[in-house]
Amino acid sequence: MAERVFITGLGMITAIGDNVADNLRSLRAQKSGLDFTRQLDTIYKAVLPVAEVKHTTPALSEMAGVAGKEGYTRTALLGLIAMQEALQHAGLDSLEDESTGFINASTVGGMCDTENVYFDIADPEKTGDFVKYIDTLDCADCTQQIAEVVGINGPMTTISTACSSSANALMYGARLIKAGLVRRVICGGTEALTRFTLNGFNSLKNIDKRPCRPFDNDRNGLNLGEGAAYLVLESESLVKERNATVLAVLDGYANTNEAFHPTAPSPDGDGAYAAMKTAMEMGGCTPADIQYVNVHGTATLSNDVAEGMALQRLFGENVPKFSSTKPFTGHALAAAGGIEAIYAVLAISHQIIFPNLHFKDKMQELNITPETQLLEQYPVRHVLSNSFGFGGNNASLLISKYEG
Repeated sequence: MAERVFITGLGMITAIGDNVADNLRSLRAQKSGLDFTRQLDTIYKAVLPVAEVKHTTPALSEMAGVAGKEGYTRTALLGLIAMQEALQHAGLDSLEDESTGFINASTVGGMCDTENVYFDIADPEKTGDFVKYIDTLDCADCTQQIAEVVGINGPMTTISTACSSSANALMYGARLIKAGLVRRVICGGTEALTRFTLNGFNSLKNIDKRPCRPFDNDRNGLNLGEGAAYLVLESESLVKERNATVLAVLDGYANTNEAFHPTAPSPDGDGAYAAMKTAMEMGGCTPADIQYVNVHGTATLSNDVAEGMALQRLFGENVPKFSSTKPFTGHALAAAGGIEAIYAVLAISHQIIFPNLHFKDKMQELNITPETQLLEQYPVRHVLSNSFGFGGNNASLLISKYEG
């Protein structure tokens, strides 16, 4: 019989906090991380709001404990900071005693650094600067950098499925544990802001010049963000052996693809509906068992309609409390699923539901509205965390309270 998958450690850094505790404080204070960039050299720096981690790259090197060492991109540094917290939180001073896997996610890799020296290719006197950074462009480079620092000794891979990347990393890690290949896997993702992604999403007319407003009738696009988040997954047998504290259970998960369009979801939410339904079925839950859905909620015109339709199809007239936390953190792309999975764990451990900031008017296409108030002491046992990416990469995680 396959082992259950327990969550025993959390680590993160986002625009609203340098660690898990800081993130929780900002969520409770309803403090958004959206502002104008101070790190990107872009023509949009005073036009398009982003959720940027409030530290320079050299400062992140200090925080990660690798100051003065070359080759660490901003993406890798964000990931390293989150990874170190996750290991400490799980009580893991060393990984030598147990084969430990690492499933990392990123979409930009080291592009945050290579795009700054891209034009050096045309200058023979500066070509060396570009060559020095070229290997970091690969998304797997940040995975390798993080793994070498913390001593990962098990299976390792990098996933890049757009906005569902780190949710898929968690699924893959859980499957490795259930298959008996390893008993511990650290899963999540890391992402830095780049001009490439800012320009790309802006060219798709998917970025709002205002703070984003998911599920609002007046929504007009997302705001990009950056950050990193990792969760330590362990098998039941390993948890018992080392008497580890269980924070929550990864009870179910699913990835579906309705193959509708490269950058748009099915208007009826077919993929989102199937992902949520299948994740619930894996965990033995009915719609009535879900107390909270941390929705993908990008505030784009098509996503919120599709996801809202899926919620109504799945839950009927009894849609549970739901909200998007992207007005806090921006859309951190490959890191979003990991960030929001941690928020799902916090919702369970602190019995809290986070508000959907900036909401004013109900969407004409839907009969439902997100939760706009911070709800404390709210009974939360099961949370769905949704991450839907380009190419129809629809992922949903069922995270549950540990009850022995």
